[in-house]
Amino acid sequence: MKKAITVAGPTASGKSALALSLAEKLNGVVINADSMQVYSTLRIVTARPSEEDEARAPHRLYGVLHPSELCSAGRWRSLAVAAMEEAWADGKLPILCGGTGLYIRSLIQGLSPIPDIPDAVRAEARALFEQMGNDAFHALLATKDPVIAERLHPGNSQRLVRAWEVVQATGRPLSDWQDEPAEGVLDAAFYTVAITPERQALYEGCDRRFRLMIEQGALDEVEAILAMNLDPALPAMKALGVPELGAYLQGTCSLDEAIARAQQTTRNYAKRQLTWFRHQLNTDFCLATQFSESFFEEIFSKIRQFLLTGDS
Repeated sequence: MKKAITVAGPTASGKSALALSLAEKLNGVVINADSMQVYSTLRIVTARPSEEDEARAPHRLYGVLHPSELCSAGRWRSLAVAAMEEAWADGKLPILCGGTGLYIRSLIQGLSPIPDIPDAVRAEARALFEQMGNDAFHALLATKDPVIAERLHPGNSQRLVRAWEVVQATGRPLSDWQDEPAEGVLDAAFYTVAITPERQALYEGCDRRFRLMIEQGALDEVEAILAMNLDPALPAMKALGVPELGAYLQGTCSLDEAIARAQQTTRNYAKRQLTWFRHQLNTDFCLATQFSESFFEEIFSKIRQFLLTGDS
């Protein structure tokens, strides 16, 4: 059976460094599993691997979509499967790396058989959301799909609108569809490593990294994407740091205020990721601290056993 490795974890946990080290050691290809790192223009803001890191091992699905595009779990899954098949054909090991849990789960467990949603329904859902705002729309969704509404933060507009689209188009809540048997399960064996640091250490890492992003040129990237005059509702326009730094560039707050807000937003997101990975993802190895090279040999030995025997 074909084999693949998954390295999952919240932002600033060190998963990209681990994936890169594994790729170098195992003749691997690092395949992006992060919903924001698929977009061009935002290399620094979305913490994509550097050009130097990409030169050390093959990387796929990083910066491949224009910020004007939408990337769903289904679209990403198709791209990821193609990248994995290419890796296997070249005799290389696919190493999925990212923090978008739904993407990772869609690849390992398949997708719910939800019908395509008509464009008119999508447009109506988006217009209703823009009219009502996050909190009121979240409350409205709770009347139609309380299960999904309880799982979603009111700030997660993309998934709130998606859940509303599904119930309006199909007459069934998204939570019902998710209970259906999954389709398109990939015929491959996965070894999944989750990095789940202690919360305070993770928060400190998030804060440090955002300050470093500012030094590396994050403001220039945000200025470039604002110049495209894109719909503010697009996923890329809501990437961590983009709304906050955009507010500074548009003169509505100071740089220190923008940084503080972006750091808080990032910490909140990391907390949600941490909870998801701890409770929603089946893992073969869990590292309960931020990754450093001192842990590499322990993780590598477990993966090597999996690759040789198929046992995790």
